[in-house]
Amino acid sequence: MAAGGLRVRSAFRKGLFTDKVAIVTGGGTGIGKAIAQELLYLGCKVVIASRSEEKVRTAAAEMSSLIPTDSPAQVKALQCNIRKEEDVKNLFSKTIGEFGKLDFLVNNAGGQFPSPAAQISLKGWNAVVDTNLNGTFLCCREAYHSWMAENGGVIVNIIADMWKGFPMMSHTGAARAAVDNLTKSLALEWAANGIRINSVAPGTIFSASAARNYDASLQIFQSQIPHIPAKRLGKPEEVSTAVCFLLSPSSAFITGETVKVDGGQSLYRNQFEIPDHNKQPAYDWEKLIEEEENDGNPKSKL
Repeated sequence: MAAGGLRVRSAFRKGLFTDKVAIVTGGGTGIGKAIAQELLYLGCKVVIASRSEEKVRTAAAEMSSLIPTDSPAQVKALQCNIRKEEDVKNLFSKTIGEFGKLDFLVNNAGGQFPSPAAQISLKGWNAVVDTNLNGTFLCCREAYHSWMAENGGVIVNIIADMWKGFPMMSHTGAARAAVDNLTKSLALEWAANGIRINSVAPGTIFSASAARNYDASLQIFQSQIPHIPAKRLGKPEEVSTAVCFLLSPSSAFITGETVKVDGGQSLYRNQFEIPDHNKQPAYDWEKLIEEEENDGNPKSKL
């Protein structure tokens, strides 16, 4: 009891998400897996979805083995390619069919590859935008139609540190920026339905699966550290805690926002190096004025 007899309470309590049901796309590895594990720890029933059925089933079996016997938490694996509308519809219908409702959606699934913009084929561009933007939209829309329009809910979209442009990743920079705006739009359109929707923008987060996805060593990730004010890499668990906060009652007055989990990286210098060049000369205003005066018909007055 606090002074004056007031009861001290907090939303951060054991069993916070007991009786809640969540879908986490891309929930079998990396950040998505960390989010799923934290939701399970808090008592949630979690459906993890991935394009790779083998990967997501292996992850679900591992997570299930760690759930205490007295916990109400459950984890189920479903294959889903979020680019495919029918796969998305199936994911939501099976989840609601088994658990009877849907409280949370975490749009974590995504994919991209490093490339100069000039070298990205239309096929490559469409593949990234289809996954990171269109797939997120399809999942949001299906969450709305299948449950949340009538019952409310919370959505969290995982985006990226693309605030100063995203050189060498222009396809995902464009898609993630679009999701940031989509988040704001849906927060307004769906507010009257009792739906909150926010985004989380991770900085450079190291995980074994991320290293495999980019065929990169730890040293390549560590090369990013000089560009991060915190002077270290982030951990998937540091993203998952932000996501769970946004899903929790503690953020009931937060919607349409993006939380950056990046150690200050988005505030700091851009890591992309531009070589010295003289390809963007200043406009020669004096020459223009001189030419116009010589013509006897000045058109510009500064």
